[in-house]
Order: sequence, then structure tokens, then C-alpha cells
Amino acid sequence: MKYTTPLILSLGLFFAACSPSTAPTEEAQTNKAQAKPRIGIVPQPVQLTTQTGQFALNDRTRVLYPAENADMVRTARYLAEQLSARTGLTIGTAAISAGPAAAEEGIVLELGDIASSNAEAYALTVDSKRVSLLANDPKGTFYGVQTLLQLLPLSLPGEAEPQTWTLPAVQIQDEPRFGYRGMHLDVGRHLFSVEEIKNYIDLLAMHKFNRFHWHLTEDQGWRIEIKQYPRLTQVGAYRKETVIGRKGPNNQYDGKRYGGFYTQDEVREVVKYAQDRFITIIPEIEMPGHSLAALSAYPELGCTDGPFEAATTWGVFEDIYCPSEQTFTFLEKVLLEVMDLFPSEYIHIGGDEAPKARWEESKLAQEVIRREGLKDEHELQTYFIERIEKFLNAKGRKLIGWDEILEGGLSPDATVMSWRGEAGGIEAARQHHDVIMTPTTYVYFDYLQSRSPEEPLGIGGYLPLENVYNYEPLPKELTAEEAKYILGAQANVWTEYISTPEHLEYMVLPRMAALAEVVWSPKEGRGWESFKSRMPQLYRRYYAQGLNFRVPEPVVTKRYQHVSQGDSIRLENTLGFGEVRYTTDGSVPTPNAKRYERPISVRKSTTIRAKTFLPDGRSSVTTITQALLDDELPIGTTYGLRYRYVEEDSLTAVPSFTQVKRMGETMEFRLSEAKTRGSRYAISFEGNLKITTEGLYTFYLTSQHGSRLFLNDQLIVDNDGLHPKQTKEGQITLAEGDYPIRVEYFDAAWGGDLQVMMEGPNFPKQEIPARLLYVKQ
Repeated sequence: MKYTTPLILSLGLFFAACSPSTAPTEEAQTNKAQAKPRIGIVPQPVQLTTQTGQFALNDRTRVLYPAENADMVRTARYLAEQLSARTGLTIGTAAISAGPAAAEEGIVLELGDIASSNAEAYALTVDSKRVSLLANDPKGTFYGVQTLLQLLPLSLPGEAEPQTWTLPAVQIQDEPRFGYRGMHLDVGRHLFSVEEIKNYIDLLAMHKFNRFHWHLTEDQGWRIEIKQYPRLTQVGAYRKETVIGRKGPNNQYDGKRYGGFYTQDEVREVVKYAQDRFITIIPEIEMPGHSLAALSAYPELGCTDGPFEAATTWGVFEDIYCPSEQTFTFLEKVLLEVMDLFPSEYIHIGGDEAPKARWEESKLAQEVIRREGLKDEHELQTYFIERIEKFLNAKGRKLIGWDEILEGGLSPDATVMSWRGEAGGIEAARQHHDVIMTPTTYVYFDYLQSRSPEEPLGIGGYLPLENVYNYEPLPKELTAEEAKYILGAQANVWTEYISTPEHLEYMVLPRMAALAEVVWSPKEGRGWESFKSRMPQLYRRYYAQGLNFRVPEPVVTKRYQHVSQGDSIRLENTLGFGEVRYTTDGSVPTPNAKRYERPISVRKSTTIRAKTFLPDGRSSVTTITQALLDDELPIGTTYGLRYRYVEEDSLTAVPSFTQVKRMGETMEFRLSEAKTRGSRYAISFEGNLKITTEGLYTFYLTSQHGSRLFLNDQLIVDNDGLHPKQTKEGQITLAEGDYPIRVEYFDAAWGGDLQVMMEGPNFPKQEIPARLLYVKQ
């Protein structure tokens, strides 16, 4: 993706809430948790006190630094470049002259003792004469620079820029809560260029993350040059084609060869780029599972004769490395080259999702179990991991693995990334092993950000911004002593369905900002309302930088609102700029739809659809709220549907629903409103459909796996059977009146997609709304 300018990317997130020509209040005040801040900074500092006055920037302003420290010289130049790029001024740099630095005017970067012993801590003071940034270590200086940049005013394209560039007078004492603050990126499923990786690192820097977990090998592709094993990139870096859409029982493929890799020179370039921003890159080389790409290049490393090829779809595959001496020699030589490229203390070896079927069938694997006195294949995995760990330890490195490395007993000094919930992390911490928390439910940024069908294709799941922000990395089950082993937290971005930098930005922004505050700011100083009040400034910063952040949809009180005639429905634009457009006829809002300016008065049951639009035309997903007037219903009825729910493990068609596990109620044909397990279930929605205009109606059923729609027990749409996501339709002429309606759906695996739509006279194609559905009380 092309950014406005590479320098602007690293500008801070926020600007002073007051305009630069407005003086701060005369009474100094300290930012308190839950209070709306006058100055918005993310992550929220430990302590921020506003003062009277401001510091004015001009062409004579210099960034001063201690010349004897190369990191400080580089950071000073970095800051000067950012300030110059943002303001249009010419900000220079100079070494601090002999004598006390306190005599210097300008922006002074110094190293020295501050109240905290944390190497990443800093103290920032701004007054009318100078800006003083003091830190124990250059790392702290860099984070203070990020905060300083957030104090700059910001104007969007088309808005007048400030006549003078000023920084508000403040005193800030700040340090991170956790020493490990990480973001992950999978480049095995989909590859990102060196420049795109650098842009991603810039995002980490501006949010004060200090670890980049680079997932470099997968079943679908090997992405790093290993000179001793050239076939890893000649063969293993490419797959013959890629599955289209979501994986299912009847996959379709694009027929296009896909792949690529990073040369060792490119890796060094990226590592240096990250180091300049005080970010450590942790490389991941998967083992013993997720290794099909490597086996396609060197099949002798497997437990069978193959043949092997890089995977063309997603999931977990049976073929893994065989625990032979040849395999260990291969992996050690690979890791030697990896360690030569990455100075990180940690090397990630995966260890997750390694099926044991091939080891169970392998004479070689069984001989290793017998020879080493192991109990089973799980202990064989422990043996495998421990051999690699000993090799890494001998080279001065530490091993990190996903929480499956706990199976069969944990390696002595391994660090665990707890992803399958928090249980693995809790167990490891109780055994006094270091832990990085990365549970799917809070920090898997490939999960969808809303339940709207307008969200980009994704792996599923549901992780809105507020859920990320409310995450607490220290499990309450741990004692204070055990909690010391929780190093921090990390968000993971798996790229099965993320193939472009635009989509990547959409998935991480603004959730990255929420996690940044979770891992940096004190727990007692955080609050969702405070964070939410700073969001409009964050969105402005993202927009000014040309980032493809997710635009927040308009907020409504709730999806279904029981109202009386004359009541009003309110919409809230949480973006803080742009505009909200809405419709009441069931159509999707466009930039030409009615502009929301005041609460919407309701005279009858109405479906309101609204979107937030940016000045450049980008928009949010659609918010839907339904104003429901109970007076319009037949006596003895209520809005909504009832459902019957069954669970079966081997579904190939819609079942008979004779063995019902549970019954319930929903307002519409929405799986998210029914309590279903993740897959292998069936559900039958039943109710009455109100038709208000006579004419020809078309019904649409979209589902992955089977679905059917009945009116008056007549089959109108048959979309049954095992199939990928597809749409079927059926037509029927209906008179004005009420009709029994039933929609049946089953999910064999990987499903969870159902959409029921209708189109008719004066009724544009849309999901059947709750205002037309009712059941007897």
C-alpha cells in the first residue's frame, strides 16, 4: 500500500484536544482514570499533568542529543525528520554543548536517572522555553518521542493548518506495565513484501510495541532463504494453487501458482529497520508440525515416502517431521542460519497442531520411543522439543513454543505462548515457566470485528474492539508470585484470508491501539470510556496517514427497539468526523442517502440502516436497528421466531429434527442469536411472515452447507447438501396476509454461514426483518 509519506507513518496517534491558538486552562490538572482527557495519548501514560503555556516550534528549533551515544543520535534525527515532515518546518539537530543541558533551549534528549528503574521509562516535560525528554536508556527516549509526537496538532486534508505549531505544556512520567508487548504476522499463508513488512513495523513502533513475531514457515509456504538447503525456497516457497473462499468439503481453487520468499539480505534489512525502532524480531520456524512445505522440498524428512506438496488449502495436516537424526541435523543447520540473521534472545519453534498419526505408524518413531524410554507420542514431542531447546541454549538462545509444547511434559527452560485460552499459560506459570499470553478470545486479530455479513471474508470468530481493550493478561487464578512469570501479551494475525496490506491494516487497526494500552498502561488507570473518548483523534490520525483502518459503524442503543408511535431513534457517530447516512426502506445506505442530523421520529415499525462515510468515500459496515411497534401485531403474538436445535457429528443434509437438544427464541434468522456450538449442528427457525403488499416475491438462501426455506409447508428454496457458501433462490406469488415460514440449516464443519433474504413489490432485496416476523405467545 502506498502511504502519504513514509515519515508521516511514524507520527504519534493523537494531538492536543484544544486548538493551537487556545491557551490551556490556568489551573493545572492531572489526568484521572475514567475522566475524559484534555490531552489524548495512547497508550495512556502512568502520570500526565497539564501546565500553563505551550512550546512553539519554528525553523530555529533544534533537537539536541548526547553525541557519544549512537542510538540517541539516530533517535534525535528521527524526531527531527518527523517534526519537519508534519509541520513543514526545518527542524535541525545538534549535539548538546559542554556544560549542563538544563541551560539548553529547544528539544533536549538526555540520558540520566529518573524515578523509575525500568529501561523503557521516560520523563517528558514541556514548557514555554524547552522540551526535556529524560530516560534511563535510549529505548525510553524513543517511546518518549512517540508520546511527544502525539502532542502535535493535526489537520485533515481540506482543513486549514495551524498558523503556529505548538506543543502544550505538560509533565509526563511513564513506563510500560509489561516488558513483552508483541504483534505477530503470518507470512506463510500469504506473503507480504519487504516494504509492507516495514510499514507494519512502523505501526508497531507508533503504538509502542517492542516485539515482532515473524511467522516464516508453514504448510503453505517456506518464506526464508536457507543457503544450505536451496530447495526450501526453490520448491517449498511455492504452492500450485490456493483455495477460493472459505475452506469446505467441496473446495474450489484459483489454479494460480503462488509463493515467494525473503532473501537473507532482505531479512537483515528488515531486522535493522526494526532495531532502529527498538523492536526485536522473533523468528518462527515451525516444527514438528506445519511442515508440508519443507517436506515438499526434502521428502526424506517425513515419516512416509510421500509424495508431499505445499498445502493449497488451510488447516492441520497429518504429515509432520519424522524424529530422525537426519531431521535433527536439518533443523539444526536451518536454525544456525536463522540465528545468524536474527539477534533475538528468543527463537520460536511452533510446536502446535502436530498430529501424531504418522509417528504412531512409523517404525522409526516407535524405535525412538522405545530407545528413549518414552511413554507415548506426546512424550516423543517433548523429546523432540527438548533436543531443539538444548541446541538453542548451547548457542545462547531461548526457545518459545505454542502451548502444545506442554503435552508430555514441558521442556526445562521453554517459554510458552498460551493461545488455546489461558489454561496453558496458567499451568506453565505455576511450574515457574515464562509465559506470553495470546488467547484466541482476546487477541486473534484475524477474527471478525463484527457479525455483519459486510465484513471481509475471514476465518470466523468474533473479536470487537471493546473485547480487546477489556483483556487482562494476568489471570486471576495465579498468585502474585506466579503472576511474575507472565511476561506480557501478543496479538496474532493469521493470514489464511488476509492477502493484501489494505486488508491487514483493516484487521489490526484500531484493535492494535486497544492492545497497546492493555500491555503498556497501569491496570488501575485504564477504562473503556476514557479510551473511547480518545478514539476520534486516533481515527483522524489514521485517516491523515492514509491507513485503511476499520471505520466504526454508527452506534444504536440496541438492534431491536420496542417503541411507541412518535418515539425517536438516535444514532451516534463514534468516528468524530465524516457523516452518517441512513435509509428506512430496507436498502443499503449510499453517500447520497439521507444525512443523519437529528433523532429519527418513528410512526410505524421501521428498519433503519445506517453507515458512517469518510470524506474519501470509504464507509463502515451497516448498522441495523429495528423500531418495533407492538400495536401492529395480532393479539396474542410477539415479534420474533422460535427454533429447534440438534447436534450431530455426521451431517450431510438437513435432518428431521426429531431428536431436539434445545429450543429457543430469536428475533430473526440469525445464527448469532441462537446458542450453537461451533460446528456439526442443525437448526430450524419457525414463525409467521407478514406480507403487506400482494405480488411476486423472491426468497434467497445463502449458506455454507445445507439450508431450506418453506412457506405454508411448501418448499420454496432448496439449498440443501454439503457445499461451499452459495446462494439459491425461489419465487412465489403472495397475497396480503400472514404465512407460516420455516428455515432449516445444518453445519457439517467449518460453516456458520446463513443469510435469509427477500425481495418483492416496494420491498428492496434485504434480510427478512424482525418487524415482519412473529410467533404466538
